[in-house]
Amino acid sequence: MANDHSEDKYYVPHSSPWPVFGSLSLFVLMFGASRTIEQASGGSTILSIGFLLLFVLFYGWFGKVISENQAGMYNTAVDRSFRMGMSWFIFSEVMFFAAFFGALFYARQLSLPWLSGHGAKHLTSSMLWHGFEGGWPSNGPNALGPKGEGSTFETIPAMGVPLLNTLLLLSSGVTCTIAHHALKAGNRATLKIALAATFLLGFIFVFLQAREYHEAYTELGLTLGTGIYGSTFFMLTGFHGFHVTLGAIMLLVIWLRVLKGHFSPEKHFAFEAVAWYWHFVDVVWLGLYLFVYWL
Repeated sequence: MANDHSEDKYYVPHSSPWPVFGSLSLFVLMFGASRTIEQASGGSTILSIGFLLLFVLFYGWFGKVISENQAGMYNTAVDRSFRMGMSWFIFSEVMFFAAFFGALFYARQLSLPWLSGHGAKHLTSSMLWHGFEGGWPSNGPNALGPKGEGSTFETIPAMGVPLLNTLLLLSSGVTCTIAHHALKAGNRATLKIALAATFLLGFIFVFLQAREYHEAYTELGLTLGTGIYGSTFFMLTGFHGFHVTLGAIMLLVIWLRVLKGHFSPEKHFAFEAVAWYWHFVDVVWLGLYLFVYWL
């Protein structure tokens, strides 16, 4: 079975050390992360080793899969399983962000009105904290400060960097689609240019978001600890920024493969998988821009 590459057979690869290596890498990474959070000795060093092992894992395992694919070992049955796997992975990402959007909705539309409603004001003042006024964006009890002197923050306006980042991501979605059509048409020159523009726009997005975070922390008083608004803002935008970074890296890898002559108009699922992921990232950002920055 392992050596049968006919179209009606599923290719079963030979034994590989990468799954075991991956488990050990994740163990070291999580152990280092827990030590770092606890501020224990050697935590940052172990965490760095974990990230290094994770990089070796991705480079070695993905490199093996790429070499097997280029050798023609994968048939339509394997291609179908890859598509199913990527579809389920993106679905899991949809549910991941749905949980955070749900937390934002619950806090903003349900919890705050309950705490500041007509019948709840007395209960809130007597049992939770005095002087609380429900409203969005909310800093919770921190709005009163530790000694009651007041603690304020500023929000990031939707018409500034967020609008620019929206235009950047929408443009990157267009260039990604252009690259896909160029690949199917066999136009390698346009493919290289459009794909390079896509991941460059992604990295510019991440750079601008990092500057936005720096301004929020140093000038606006907006941090992860700024009540429910700060926590939902940074969890949603931060995880999205991580996904943009991951997607841009994947696009860079695909571009390097294109430079090496990989992919054909008929067989290019790796490109399609990354394109699916990138369009998913674009759609999530539109929801973020609307519900986190604009409304």
